[in-house]
Amino acid sequence: MPLYCGVMSGTSLDGLDIALIEQTDTTRLLGTLYLPMPDGLRRSLLSLCAPGPDELARAAVIEQEWVALAALGINDLLTQHGIMADNVRAIGSHGQTVRHEPARGFSIQIGNPALLAELTNISVVSDFRRRDVAAGGQGAPLVPAFHDALFASPTSVCAVLNIGGFSNLSLLAPEQGVHGFDCGPGNVLLDAWIHRHQGLAYDQDGQWAASGCVQTQLLQRLMSDPYFQTQGPKSTGRELFNVAWLDQHLQNQPAIAAADVQATLLELTALSITQALNAAQQNTEMLLVCGGGAHNSTLMRRLAQLLPNSQVSPTDEHGVPADWVEAMAFAWLAHCCLEGIPTNRPSVTGAKGLRVLGAIYPA
Repeated sequence: MPLYCGVMSGTSLDGLDIALIEQTDTTRLLGTLYLPMPDGLRRSLLSLCAPGPDELARAAVIEQEWVALAALGINDLLTQHGIMADNVRAIGSHGQTVRHEPARGFSIQIGNPALLAELTNISVVSDFRRRDVAAGGQGAPLVPAFHDALFASPTSVCAVLNIGGFSNLSLLAPEQGVHGFDCGPGNVLLDAWIHRHQGLAYDQDGQWAASGCVQTQLLQRLMSDPYFQTQGPKSTGRELFNVAWLDQHLQNQPAIAAADVQATLLELTALSITQALNAAQQNTEMLLVCGGGAHNSTLMRRLAQLLPNSQVSPTDEHGVPADWVEAMAFAWLAHCCLEGIPTNRPSVTGAKGLRVLGAIYPA
């Protein structure tokens, strides 16, 4: 029974998702565990997303703390299910992205896979993006191949939408091969804005956004960013879309109520997704949503309104819990690396060709 663990720590920095899967001809989810990100670690990781003093030493220390948390979660999950480390073939660890600049030839995820292997006694596969970037690709998004394996229909035109800190689409049309790209901000600006004004980590169900009114002029300014005008392959991150970017658009403008800014940011997320989907794949019959954004009922309703001809639903309704698709994907990516199966998709990342992704750190 080939077992794998997947560890996902996304740009939202809310915590670590850990999934245990059985991988045969199909992928079966056996167990899950979520570990909230400690406030101090979250602040430390955020500090690495922008230039600062003594970055190399700080990164080396911070990733040890991240690995200790991941190892604790993996060991706890296996204990809960009565599984010995020897029975797990590998851990697929995404690591924590601190810089993503494929135009400059790099994407950096910290997570010391050697230490993770040492603390768990399980082989680790990590560093999935670097080979794709070396082949001229964006290094992201990496999950469309997994979405294709999990959700593709031989008869329906569908898409899988992951809404984490950023949003990305996988386009699944029969006999056309998978396509995909990052749409833009998912929760990253919404989370940052409510944290600034209310001290909360996120806007539960989009309630605060629903209390405000979309400011059309602000929305137009935000949507005028060149990123939204480009076609895939493309990817993005905190290097572009961050609170400083939002503050620049708010400067020299009449004051806007904080709730109205939140409403406008939710509309930015919904509109950037739906416009990108309509431009890239018309007649999408089903939009399957995963990631934290699937729990934002205000956002989900808005997506359904903007896509009246598509069935918009969380992946739960298609047999896979929305919270665990990404962690499952990295467990699957570890399996594919060990089996020598290419998992990048040039149609998604723009790489020169198919590549086996990941570096292996034996137990």
